[in-house]
Amino acid sequence: MSLILNASLVVQLVMLGLALLSVLSWTLIISKLGTLRSARRHSESFEQNFWGGTDLNRLYEDARQQGDTVGMERIFQSGFAEFLKQRGRSGAELSDIMDGARRAMRAAAQRELDRLDSHTSFLATVGSVSPYIGLFGTVWGIMHAFIGLGNAGQATLSTVAPGIAEALVATAIGLFAAIPAVVAYNRFAADVDRLASRFDTFMEEFSNILQRLATR
Repeated sequence: MSLILNASLVVQLVMLGLALLSVLSWTLIISKLGTLRSARRHSESFEQNFWGGTDLNRLYEDARQQGDTVGMERIFQSGFAEFLKQRGRSGAELSDIMDGARRAMRAAAQRELDRLDSHTSFLATVGSVSPYIGLFGTVWGIMHAFIGLGNAGQATLSTVAPGIAEALVATAIGLFAAIPAVVAYNRFAADVDRLASRFDTFMEEFSNILQRLATR
């Protein structure tokens, strides 16, 4: 704390900005952890119901009554609703029915992935920019220390070391803000990719089921 309090005003402002970025990134990390964990649990629960032999019409009605569905259930609801709509049209061909259902599912999946991936670019920005902001504070602090040393006219380790140490704290805070943001961003990107693969697999399997229903 003494190194921070004794630093120059510019370096203190840099430290304050980095601390704010760290707080914001940790807030986003905690929030996104809960969102992705909930999405995984919800997808697993819906898949168990879907492949457990539950009637598709019943699943659809339950989703409609629930209202604001998420994840795989939203994909199912969008695809099945479009399937019923296209199938109810007179003279509708199988290709038109299936194309409409697939387009609806792809749109729902993309909206869901956008929701899960929202604001993660902020973590990437923090991870890439924070070290340079800290480095700027360090360079400024060292420059300020040498200017003070030149005015003093006597170069000793005891006179230059405190100023350099204060400046290096800015780099340390920059790394403290950047490292968790980079790790979290990579983790979230991998989680979203895995969910995207599960969504794609479900859409293909569900499309096969709808195609069999349409030919009955």
